[in-house]
Amino acid sequence: MKMELESIILPGVDSQRPIVIAGPCSAETEEQVLETARGLAAKGVKIFRAGIWKPRTKPGGFEGIGAEGLAWLKKVKEETGMYVSTEVATKDHVFEALKAGVDILWVGARTTVNPFAVQEIADALKGVDIPVLVKNPVNPDLELWIGAFERLYNAGIRRLGAIHRGFSSYDKKIYRNLPLWHIPIELRRRLPELPIFCDPSHIGGRRELIASLSQQAMDLSFDGLIVESHCDPDCAWSDASQQITPDVLDYVMNLLVIRDAVQTTENLSELRRQIDQVDEQVLELLAKRMRISKEIGIYKKEHNMPILQSPRYSEILEKRSKMGEQMELSPEFVKEILQEIHEESVRQQMIIMNE
Repeated sequence: MKMELESIILPGVDSQRPIVIAGPCSAETEEQVLETARGLAAKGVKIFRAGIWKPRTKPGGFEGIGAEGLAWLKKVKEETGMYVSTEVATKDHVFEALKAGVDILWVGARTTVNPFAVQEIADALKGVDIPVLVKNPVNPDLELWIGAFERLYNAGIRRLGAIHRGFSSYDKKIYRNLPLWHIPIELRRRLPELPIFCDPSHIGGRRELIASLSQQAMDLSFDGLIVESHCDPDCAWSDASQQITPDVLDYVMNLLVIRDAVQTTENLSELRRQIDQVDEQVLELLAKRMRISKEIGIYKKEHNMPILQSPRYSEILEKRSKMGEQMELSPEFVKEILQEIHEESVRQQMIIMNE
């Protein structure tokens, strides 16, 4: 589906990367909201964010102050001149936020995963001209993410943007949510006009990771950042460990290196030509490997052997991973490639078995 999108840049907001949206995870008290907003405004931040309704994983935690907090966002606008933004998860949230004059809405990860909820929000926004940002679904499903944009677009919303907040995983190591950068990269390829923001707070889950994740996002040509900032992070009522003060946010932003996206050297063209040649060679070798796999499939069929030979597969993974390390390739990268190759080999041999 081709989308003809309009700019989400609001008057007075610098369009230069990164566009920064910042504020606390949750609006807790009027004093906390205003103090944080004043600190961010003093650092030049133009768009304030705060969660009014907070869908939590389990009941019993702080689930947001509710519509009462929208009055605090109005005070932020009046006192600082900042734009304000918040998350909506139901049609009632949409109506309340619009009535309070909220400037930007975003759809959270837990909502994006539910097409019924996204459609309800889209229906509530028909006829409304407002920027709407959509976080990636909790699980790594690009089609589900794109489907949310299509539902909003079909409702007449033309000022759309994406928020990459990472993907949930049982295997939590460094990050709270795995970045899986290839998914927003593919989103950009599919929807090149769609601005993409990075949420380093939710990807990292720890404030010390915000700077490095923000730099990675800029290196990947993301358009902006949405960062959780609190006047007193350690005392925050939700996600305290991933919030930073306005002063620290300003320090992080000043450290960012914004690279020129325009190609300026002939050397880069030559290196890209070499990459193209190597890619062709890789594909030729993969095709050759699959031809051999088919021959193995024919042999297995003739000799009534099962397709899957687990000891052989384990041996390949172990040997090739060690070989990859010697070639300065990460074992995880090599393992992932080998798994994909093995799945395709099995698929090819299953076709032969069933002929």
